[in-house]
Amino acid sequence: MFEVEYYTLPNGEQPVQQFIDSLDLKMSAKALGSIDILAEFGNTLREPYSKALGKGLFELRIKFAGDITRIFYFFCVDNKIILTNGFVKKTRKTPSSEIALALKYKTDYEGRFEKK
Repeated sequence: MFEVEYYTLPNGEQPVQQFIDSLDLKMSAKALGSIDILAEFGNTLREPYSKALGKGLFELRIKFAGDITRIFYFFCVDNKIILTNGFVKKTRKTPSSEIALALKYKTDYEGRFEKK
């Protein structure tokens, strides 16, 4: 089993928590269920649930009643998974701005918390 942690900004905000809270009740429940699946299967989880995006970044793929959301995450030592941010997918291709934000959070996390 993997430990799932929400990335926290220096000001205490958690972007992925804010994203999940912004979803309607059913999609939020589906997202939390998908996070539980991720915690159980970790780095063995594959499509259609998870997809590698490169640079150590992955997306958790959540679909409910025609709506699609994505939550970005990465792995740390000691079987830890860090969830960074999420978005509602409205286009075929994942917006590069969302990936860039997730990579920025990953870099920040690694700089603040990982042993060097």
